[in-house]
Amino acid sequence: MKKITIAIDGFSSTGKSTLAKQLANKLQYIYVDTGAMYRAVALFAMQQKMITVDYFKKEKLIENIDKINIYFVFNQNVGFAEVFLNGVNVEDKIRTLAVSQFVSKVATVSKIRTKLVEQQQEMGKNKGIVMDGRDIGTVVFPDADLKFFMTANSDIRAKRRYKELVDKGDKNISYARVLKNLESRDYIDSTREDSPLIKANGAIEINNSDMGLKEQFERVYSLVSSRLK
Repeated sequence: MKKITIAIDGFSSTGKSTLAKQLANKLQYIYVDTGAMYRAVALFAMQQKMITVDYFKKEKLIENIDKINIYFVFNQNVGFAEVFLNGVNVEDKIRTLAVSQFVSKVATVSKIRTKLVEQQQEMGKNKGIVMDGRDIGTVVFPDADLKFFMTANSDIRAKRRYKELVDKGDKNISYARVLKNLESRDYIDSTREDSPLIKANGAIEINNSDMGLKEQFERVYSLVSSRLK
């Protein structure tokens, strides 16, 4: 069976990664979470005191770009590839709200985007890949065989994210803070000059506000199956 490139873009907490993992597992494709790569860069900037709520040393981050080594290692116990930053597994650390509040700012830096996009394109040069993010169908793989654009009501997305954080043990988080962070990220992602979050030409929009994970996967997989025939 021929292999294709599947690009999944969309807003925060729309289940892009969950869907991408499901498709990759079903198709035995490579899965790449590009958002995790930007989160890893944000974590690096935080660790090096380059970004806080009060400042962002953008030029300092750019100067240190070659000191950032990001890669994925498949973990059989969890069923997906986890993110490593400079030799350390940071899968859990990058998923915190602390990192979330800075990731969109880091993603506005053109030189960071250029470096990561080059890596992403190299990962998918042989097809057989499912990649999710915010500029996959527009910048990374504009000629992707199949493109999806995920969206959902902001209130529903915030509730999903809040539950996820609480389930992971973050007892100090509030729904209001999660919603504020999500709306802030939506604005920054959609209005940045370099590779803004927009629906790619030819992308199929999936609004999962009232859709469960099983229904969503079945709908998308049917579209993928049709393309593979």
